[in-house]
Amino acid sequence: MYCKDSIESAYCFFHQKWRVYAHSTIPSQKDDIEYAISSYVQDMDKALYSHIAHGKEDFLCEHLTFASDMQSALHDLENMM
Repeated sequence: MYCKDSIESAYCFFHQKWRVYAHSTIPSQKDDIEYAISSYVQDMDKALYSHIAHGKEDFLCEHLTFASDMQSALHDLENMM
């Protein structure tokens, strides 16, 4: 299965960034958050990433689908805790 620490760490990081992203009206701030998340997923547990991505390529790394990807990831991670 997945390490509890990996799940909690990912959830906390994503949740923190999502709270700012969802309420931001500053495009550059949103871009910075997207970059931070895409950098994070490059180093996160690959099995956990694969699980929350549901086979979707570029999950959490694509500008056009970032918001829906984040909501999906947070939902999945919360259900895993």
